Amino acid sequence: MTRSTPLMLLLAASFSAAALPAVAAAPAATQQPASAGSAPVLVTAAQWQQMRSDGTRYPVFTKEQQRAERLVRGMIKAGIDVPVPKDKGGGYTHEQHKRNYQAIQAAGALYRLTGDKVYANYARDLLLGYAKLYPGLGAHPQGRGQIPGRLFWQTLNDSVWLVSAVQGYDAIRDSLSAADRKTIDDNVFRPMADFLSGTPENFDKIHNHATWAVAAVGMTGYVLRDPTYVDKALKGSKRDGSAGFLKQVDQLFSPDGYYEEGPYYQRYALAPFILFANAIERNEPQQGIFKRRDGVLLKAVDALVQSSYGGYFFPINDAILDKGLDTEELVAGIDIAYARTTDARLLSVAKAQKRVLLSPEGLQVAQALAQDKATPFAFVPTLLRDGPDGTEGALAILRMGGENGQALVMKNTKQGMGHGHFDKLNWLFYDNGQRVVTDYGAARFLNIEAKAGGIYLPENNSWARQTIAHNTLVVNEQSHFGGDWKKGQPLAPTPLLFATSDDTQIASARMDSAYDGVSFTRTQLLLAHPSLGEPVVLDLLRVNGSKAARYDLPLHFNGHIMDVGFKSQSAVTSRPVLGKANGYQHVWVDASSEPSSEARSLTWLLDGRFYTYRFASTAPSRALIGESGANDPSFNLRREPMLLQRVDGQAATTFYGVLEPHGQYDGTAETVRGANSRIDAIAHYRGKDADVLVLDLAGGKRVAVGIADEPDKPGSHEVSGGGQSWRWDGGWKRFDSSTGKDSK
Repeated sequence: MTRSTPLMLLLAASFSAAALPAVAAAPAATQQPASAGSAPVLVTAAQWQQMRSDGTRYPVFTKEQQRAERLVRGMIKAGIDVPVPKDKGGGYTHEQHKRNYQAIQAAGALYRLTGDKVYANYARDLLLGYAKLYPGLGAHPQGRGQIPGRLFWQTLNDSVWLVSAVQGYDAIRDSLSAADRKTIDDNVFRPMADFLSGTPENFDKIHNHATWAVAAVGMTGYVLRDPTYVDKALKGSKRDGSAGFLKQVDQLFSPDGYYEEGPYYQRYALAPFILFANAIERNEPQQGIFKRRDGVLLKAVDALVQSSYGGYFFPINDAILDKGLDTEELVAGIDIAYARTTDARLLSVAKAQKRVLLSPEGLQVAQALAQDKATPFAFVPTLLRDGPDGTEGALAILRMGGENGQALVMKNTKQGMGHGHFDKLNWLFYDNGQRVVTDYGAARFLNIEAKAGGIYLPENNSWARQTIAHNTLVVNEQSHFGGDWKKGQPLAPTPLLFATSDDTQIASARMDSAYDGVSFTRTQLLLAHPSLGEPVVLDLLRVNGSKAARYDLPLHFNGHIMDVGFKSQSAVTSRPVLGKANGYQHVWVDASSEPSSEARSLTWLLDGRFYTYRFASTAPSRALIGESGANDPSFNLRREPMLLQRVDGQAATTFYGVLEPHGQYDGTAETVRGANSRIDAIAHYRGKDADVLVLDLAGGKRVAVGIADEPDKPGSHEVSGGGQSWRWDGGWKRFDSSTGKDSK
């Protein structure tokens, strides 16, 4: 999909429980009689007047207004340009129509904020240009694999155009002559709303495309005073509640505010959810939209911020890596959520965004920032349940060390519809402000015409979505659910455990249906100890199958390899490819080892910090070092390293490992410290119904963690090995001791 995001998300209405506003006058400098039913309804005339008088007192609001003025003045200078649509995403006509809706939206706000009729006249003239163009348009000539729009190659972008432009139109509508108002109503906004609501295969979906569509139609309904449009937006094209905005609110978010498609699409869908909810609150406060499902839309804002590290969203599912907290959509979310809650933590996000809406909510945030009311947003260990009832998996986020410390993300969520990847029980790890254990995200160059017009590349299906491109179990070189998202959609992992303390955080989940006859359970811990420089990640993955199979466990990491701690044969002349299909065809094999059950290690350097990964399995495994990018003639894929553990011919095995951040390299000072791991060994012991992982640390300390097969159930457990025994009650327990080899 090629998405068009508004330059400024300007809508934000009063949260007072008022009915539709009375007819309001235009700004005093250009006052004229307003026709009944044409006064602004998304932001009232009185609110615009308050922003006009108070906005200059607050720097961030003033800068936002100046930003809008630069945009619109440049567009006015360039002249009216409403081209016949012909280009795919990133092409001239595509980008011009984006610039136009941004300018209409901004010009409407500037007219209200300055009283300068030049802005209203410009927005009017642009819309009159669309009134001439739009009625004669058919399906876009570049429609490909999606429902084609009229102005853009897909309907989604038409919806975004309407959400944005109707806000600007609302601000100027009462300044127009009756004839111009009727021309624009009847030749632009009504036919666009009819087109979107008359395409039920898009409009009635439970999906972010439909969210944009219903928001566009519903907001248009309020501006045109047409309750039929509003009713369709709220309840679906049949107006029976089987689809529409209310159904989407109920189905797409979990009780914790997690959005089914993941943070990247939560960010994108948040704009129409929040903006249309704001319009509903202003015009139909009796709906109680911000209270629906215990305030789930406001929870969604908080959940989205929690689903980030270093200012960037966790790139799970189809995600672009460079989207983060400064995105346009979250500016709207933060401002509107703050106006509803006065949660000072949200102000710290707004402060980092350096943006506000040109709206009453934006003014409220700007005022609070000027009064220095912001408090830090607390990034804390969080379990975000998935599914409308919170019963379909979860995203487990373990954190230590604050905002830029350590974050372990375990993706135990449901499929995420068509944008979901085949990566059950996948994990990511962040440290020192960097992505360490990585997810590829989406194979796409958004709106870059040279790369397939900015849409998803073929490699998104052949590599990015496949299981081998993630950090989780692959069986017989096949992706989860056979690579069929519709098969995977109803089959979610089962969360088993989530617990946190000052020095130990743990999450566990099981997946039973990614492969026929195969069940695998993964438990991960973020563990701190005085003998370690930084917290480490422990990983235990048990797999049980009904017959012998090939089990592959990839680890995709970011950094430059410093040391390969095992004997391997390098492929220096041939560089073979890992396999033939399901993503394997995109991996070059650079080195491989012989099978072994001994623990091995790999160390790499990233941004001045070393990372040592110690890994092993209970059955003999090979270790392979590879890189993405094979069979990629158009150079669409990033070249990224990976480590692969491979067990052949076993029905059951257990993979285990520990990832340790340590040391520092300063290239400027040419100094190195702590380059050697402070973990001497990792061992695994198995009992009747539990496992124990043991870490021997430098200095003679030992840490062991016992993990029950059913960590969500009560019971007593005992495991023996290496001359020791461990006993505990419950799902898990940490044991700290000495190895007897203390070197002090």
